[in-house]
Amino acid sequence: MALKQIKNKIIATKKTGQVTKAMESVSAVKMRKSQERAFLGRPYVHSALRILSKITKSTRGLKHPLLATHEEGGVLVVVVTSDKGLAGSLNSAVLKRAEKIFKEYENVSVIVIGKKALEFSLREKKSIIASYTNVKDDVTLSDVYDISEKVITSYLNKEFKLVKIVYQNFISTFEQEPVSRTVLPLDNEEVKQIMFGIRPRIGKFSQDDIKFDTTISYNIEPEPEEVLEILLPQLVQILIYHSLLENKASEHSARMVAMKNATDKSKELVRSLTTKFNKARQAAITSEVSEITAGVEAMK
Repeated sequence: MALKQIKNKIIATKKTGQVTKAMESVSAVKMRKSQERAFLGRPYVHSALRILSKITKSTRGLKHPLLATHEEGGVLVVVVTSDKGLAGSLNSAVLKRAEKIFKEYENVSVIVIGKKALEFSLREKKSIIASYTNVKDDVTLSDVYDISEKVITSYLNKEFKLVKIVYQNFISTFEQEPVSRTVLPLDNEEVKQIMFGIRPRIGKFSQDDIKFDTTISYNIEPEPEEVLEILLPQLVQILIYHSLLENKASEHSARMVAMKNATDKSKELVRSLTTKFNKARQAAITSEVSEITAGVEAMK
């Protein structure tokens, strides 16, 4: 490789490194905010799931259409990904988990959140019930209201016998785990798995203090059906909301790590190219000196 080509490559690599460094800094700021929102939302989800776990085990045998199982109908999968790439294997891991569900069940429809999920579902030729792209980082409960309404309405109309959601569960800055959870029908065992999945490793809520096997009798006023009619749809909304928070925290963490790795690699490549450039320049200088020396000797 000529000296000019090596020099141009060094300049281009340095510019790429500057871009990835800037993206790393931006992702770091977004990551901290998203992580904080995800952690602040976890106690709320814990409390809601604790209520569901205890109420559905009441000796009064409470019933609700969202707790009932259907024998007929298809399967609805809510696939949550990011809108942008450059986040390592974040999206591909979620899509692999979704693909596994597609192979496991027949007559699968999807609700997609994120452009990557939309592109994947179009490639797989799945029936798309609804799509949501360009979801903002500071997700609120009102942002998922439309999604939860579509999920609940379709389940109550018995269009689907099972509703699952696939997303990245945030564990730490350097670790995220793709998970699939059953949203409907609401089930105690699935509630238990969700509780364990969102439990922080440290802090007040890191210890499991919920006795799932304890039967508790509740006196519900005014009527159990009226309470569940409000509580259960809100719980579905909370589960979807929490999934988006976890996925956002995972997205920015993964992107920050990916950009940091890219910045480090660019620095390594610059050092390698600089060494190569110096060796090539030294070889050229040595060759020129040899030619001059040979010419002087020939003149003598």
